[in-house]
Amino acid sequence: MAHIDDGKGRRSSNVDINIVPFIDLMSVLIIFLLISAVWTQVSMIQLGSSIYGQKSDDKEVQPPPRAEVPFRLDVKPFGYRIVLGKQTTEIPKKDGQYDFVGLIDELRRIHEIYPEKNDAVVTMADELPYEYLINGMDALLQSGFSQISIATAEAL
Repeated sequence: MAHIDDGKGRRSSNVDINIVPFIDLMSVLIIFLLISAVWTQVSMIQLGSSIYGQKSDDKEVQPPPRAEVPFRLDVKPFGYRIVLGKQTTEIPKKDGQYDFVGLIDELRRIHEIYPEKNDAVVTMADELPYEYLINGMDALLQSGFSQISIATAEAL
C-alpha cells in the first residue's frame, strides 16, 4: 500500500492504485491490433501486386474485343428493340403481332457481324404476357446467342 505524507510527519491516507482496468485495456488493444494486422495481410494478398509499383511490360492498353459490346433485346408493347452498343434497331409489330421472323433475321445479321459474341440480355415490359419473353429468348437461341440473361425493363 502507498501512503501519502501530509508534510507534518503524519500518514493521512492509504491509496491503492488499481491497475486491473489498465491491463484490461491493454489486452483489448493488443487483440484488436493482432486481428487488424491479419486482415491487412489478407487484403494485400487479394490485391496482388502493389498499385504503386512500376509496370513491368510496355504494352499499350488494348480496347475490349468486339465480343464485349453490350447487346440487349427489349420486348416492348410496340414490338422488339435491339440495342447493340449505342445503336438501336426497332422491329415493330406486323398486323398486331410481334414480328418473330424479322427478329430472327436481324439477330442472325448481328451474329454474323459479331460471331464471337454469345451473350445477350433480354428485358420485357411488366404489362406484357410472359410468352413474349420466351419468344424473344427462343429467337436469341435460334440466332446463336446461347448465354441469355434476363433483366428488368425499368432498370435499363
